Amino acid sequence: MIRSMTAFAGNEAEIGNLTINCELRSVNHRYCDITLKLPDRLRFIEADLRSAIAAKISRGKVECSLSYKKQAKDGQSFIVNTNAVAALLAATDAIEQQMPAALAFSALDVLAFPGIQQEQDIDKDQLNQGITALLNQTLDQLLETREREGAQLRALVEERCVKMQSFVASAGKRIPEVLLLIRNKLKDKITELVAQPDFDRLEQELVLLAQKLDITEELDRLNTHITEVLRVLNQKEPVGRRLDFLMQELNREANTLGSKSADKEMTQISIELKVLIEQMREQIQNIE
Repeated sequence: MIRSMTAFAGNEAEIGNLTINCELRSVNHRYCDITLKLPDRLRFIEADLRSAIAAKISRGKVECSLSYKKQAKDGQSFIVNTNAVAALLAATDAIEQQMPAALAFSALDVLAFPGIQQEQDIDKDQLNQGITALLNQTLDQLLETREREGAQLRALVEERCVKMQSFVASAGKRIPEVLLLIRNKLKDKITELVAQPDFDRLEQELVLLAQKLDITEELDRLNTHITEVLRVLNQKEPVGRRLDFLMQELNREANTLGSKSADKEMTQISIELKVLIEQMREQIQNIE
């Protein structure tokens, strides 16, 4: 299954008196890199979230963000930390004694002070189960997006593989013509320079030159690598790294083909192959 490493998904759920929001973002990365952004109240579940994500995603930089807001329910009352209020009032009395004119403040000002309002406790097991279910739901959506984009990437890579096979076939058909052109050029050149050319020696030189310019092995390896790319695209496990390696091998053979090129058309075939390989390499960088 080909999956892209770029995707986004978000969901929210009500757990107790909290509305939990979960967002997942992923981009391409060489390994699995998980970053969690959690409020302090939810830090206790960090290890479980990290394990759940790593179980379903093998490559990519994944950012998981959790946030929450309290629900305002009918009949719900504020829980006030009376000890904190007493300490706050004592501190303000001490400060006011140092001030020429005391400034009045209301009860709302006191409630807005950090630590005055206490949050209702929620059972951690309930939170853990609810957030885990929310994360799994969001993860499934993220993976669906990665699979949809992966299908598009697969189609692009397969299309370029087919084009490469046609260029390789054209290069194979071109070999006899290239050797014939080289033979005729050398024969004409020697005839111009030498009154009585040694054609037996010419044939020997042509054999040596043909061996140096022989690209049959490179074409065979190109076909083998292209076939392997198409095979790997049908595997179920993550294949991004293997495809990246195959791109390196394809590029090496295309470069060798270019270095052995003996005419303009063969050089153009080598260039077209390298363009297609680079296009595939850019797409494969985003495959899990």
